[in-house]
Amino acid sequence: MNEPVWRPDPERAARTQMAGFAADHGFTGPDAVAALWRWSVDHPERFWQEVWTRFGVVASEAAERVLDDPEAMPGARWFPGARLNFAQNLLRRRDAEPAIVFVGEDGRRRELSWSELWEAVERLAAALRARGIGLDDRVVGYLPNIPETIVGMLATSAIGAIWSSCSPDFGVRGVLDRFGQIEPKAMLTVDGYLYAGKRIDIRAKVGEVASALPSLKQVVVVPFLDERSELAPIPRAVSLADFLARDPEPLRFEQLPFDYPLYVLYSSGTTGMPKAIVHGQGGTLLQHLKEHRLHCDLRPGERLFYYTTCGWMMWNWLASGLASGATLVLYDGSPFHPGPAVLWDLAQSERITIFGTSAKYLQALEKAGAAPIDSHDLSELKAILSTGSPLLPESFDYVYSKIKKDVHLASISGGTDIVSCFVLGNPAGPVWRGEIQMRGLGMAVDVFDEQGRPVRGRRGELVCTKPFPSMPIGFWNDPDGSRYRRSYFERFPGIWCHGDWAELTEHDGIVIYGRSDAVLNPGGVRIGTAEIYRQVEQIDEVLESVCVGQEWDGDTRVVLFVKLREGLVLDDALRERIRRRIRENTTPRHVPAKIVQVADIPRTMSGKITELAVRDVIHGRPVANVEALANPQALELFRDLPELRS
Repeated sequence: MNEPVWRPDPERAARTQMAGFAADHGFTGPDAVAALWRWSVDHPERFWQEVWTRFGVVASEAAERVLDDPEAMPGARWFPGARLNFAQNLLRRRDAEPAIVFVGEDGRRRELSWSELWEAVERLAAALRARGIGLDDRVVGYLPNIPETIVGMLATSAIGAIWSSCSPDFGVRGVLDRFGQIEPKAMLTVDGYLYAGKRIDIRAKVGEVASALPSLKQVVVVPFLDERSELAPIPRAVSLADFLARDPEPLRFEQLPFDYPLYVLYSSGTTGMPKAIVHGQGGTLLQHLKEHRLHCDLRPGERLFYYTTCGWMMWNWLASGLASGATLVLYDGSPFHPGPAVLWDLAQSERITIFGTSAKYLQALEKAGAAPIDSHDLSELKAILSTGSPLLPESFDYVYSKIKKDVHLASISGGTDIVSCFVLGNPAGPVWRGEIQMRGLGMAVDVFDEQGRPVRGRRGELVCTKPFPSMPIGFWNDPDGSRYRRSYFERFPGIWCHGDWAELTEHDGIVIYGRSDAVLNPGGVRIGTAEIYRQVEQIDEVLESVCVGQEWDGDTRVVLFVKLREGLVLDDALRERIRRRIRENTTPRHVPAKIVQVADIPRTMSGKITELAVRDVIHGRPVANVEALANPQALELFRDLPELRS
């Protein structure tokens, strides 16, 4: 395609904070943002100091310098000597305008002003301090995406404790595999949650979790299903109302080093015990300010929404929107109950400015035949963000034809590992079909071949060649850093290797083809699974698919599993259509040797298809951590399939 699918009009582009930032550094014209990116990675100390100053980071002590040991990967130290508090930087306002709007699946709606949010954090922080919880202690949330989750995180940060969260759909083992590593002192939870029209009581699960965490001194229960739920099944439990301080002391923010722990996040855990990844105060704040303000053009008073659970790093990313003075719009429940319009009803009624979701959601919306462009007033919507898996080129077409014609569509990608993005949007620049627009400012992202050489126009490993502030502090219980180094720096010493199979394009954009550890290798040729999914999921009968390599006859053969629309059966004619489409639009090597129908496809709690777990099952290997899956029962559908024996 020779033309972009969208380009902001010149006036809109010039008004963006990205264009303003570029112009302030002498970069103008069509290549201004590309020149700004190059400057930002060539002069990281100047760039990150400018982000700090421009977006008004609140700190009690200034840094002695921006960066110590800039060649160390890992090991570089950012803003040594600075002291600040993450929550203080998110609670800059204290007025009557809305800070948080929550809408539940059942239609309930709550609004917290900035002053009400401050007071809620003040009361909870005082209550935590009164129970002896403070510096270095861990507070965890086993919670849905509700205002109390944001309040819990902010209160924890304010007192210098460390926050970690899981969504309430996690099973007991999955929660313990995560929280058990970090030995929390307090847990915030709910009596239950709503999903797809069902009331799901989790008190029995919470009781099991609490009983198995000897470090836990207090369980604080938010009444979400019922105002007066019986808490007897939960040891050391108290209701939120009874826990809160009646006459709290004024909110006091502990002043902490730049790299003091803020969050513990967890890898998906489908290949073993989840990695407990520790992220710091200042790095998380700076990175999110940069991404929100420059890459998303988020402004004070605008409304930021991301469809997420608090077990996915996008919840942490969403929460940081407060630092830009934006209103957070929270939704908890199914995105398709009672129908596919539910999130667009929300976008219209709450006048959402930036709407975030997953690539899989957009594909499912298209399969459902939804056309919000015809049914909803989305005049306030200026950007749609997508992450979780590669956004297929056809999904770009769908957004612009069926959701909104004049909208900035930004496919973004990064991960739990950095609680942010490596590659993301440029609101001042064109959107090319199937491409992520740019590498993140200040992120020295490249693509390496097998020998560790930079390549363009060819596929390779996504890497980052220089330090950046949101690199993890490390892993929990990894005192010598060996697990951390092994995870990211073993492939190319001194270079962050992210594990994505990617390509830099002629437009200086990025295409991601999937995880490199899931890349297929038939006949020694590496193939990204996203290339196959792109073709298969354009076939109307196919709802979803997963593609893996099966060891066979001394080589690897490609096996494609498809979930079809209800009532349909995979026959030879449909198999041939699938094979023909793949062959005609990719290469003969992409064509699956086997195509098998299954009733469901396993996915992680954040909705990502888990190719590695499927690959292990079909080879008779144990799946290391089925508790990391949202639907672990689906794995049984892949066990001992007769179609894979010949």
